[in-house]
Amino acid sequence: MTETVRTGGCQCGAVRFRIRGELGRPSICHCRMCQKQFGGFFGPLVTVKGETEWTRDEPSYFQSSINIARGFCKQCGTPLTYKHPGGLEIAIGTFDDRSDLAPQIQVNYGSRNPWVETIFSAPVHDDPDYYSQQESIISFQHPDHDTENWPAHGLKL
Repeated sequence: MTETVRTGGCQCGAVRFRIRGELGRPSICHCRMCQKQFGGFFGPLVTVKGETEWTRDEPSYFQSSINIARGFCKQCGTPLTYKHPGGLEIAIGTFDDRSDLAPQIQVNYGSRNPWVETIFSAPVHDDPDYYSQQESIISFQHPDHDTENWPAHGLKL
């Protein structure tokens, strides 16, 4: 039997993780704390059932409530974790391979933004010139795989 190993990390590559074993149920949380942590419409998270190893640095934490600590990269600000008395959840977008982590449940549904149900029916911006311009941007984002070293290149303002 082959052990499942998952890797991921923050946008700048300062924090990286490896998870051995199975993951729990992927979800999206509509609570106001998740909206603020992710700076988005909801928080996409998956429960960790296996062993989590921080292979490059570790998250910094903000205690968002009496029982909840939210982890993030202190270098680039990427939201990484949600620690609670029952365990650890990791942001779905931080995994190198997210292809099989489609959310299976929505939590705190009553706190959702009312328009979240219709956002994907909005018109699609499909300008080939725009996308070719995007390809010319030099990215300092860490690639979606482990690296021996990854220098911090981001602009410090």
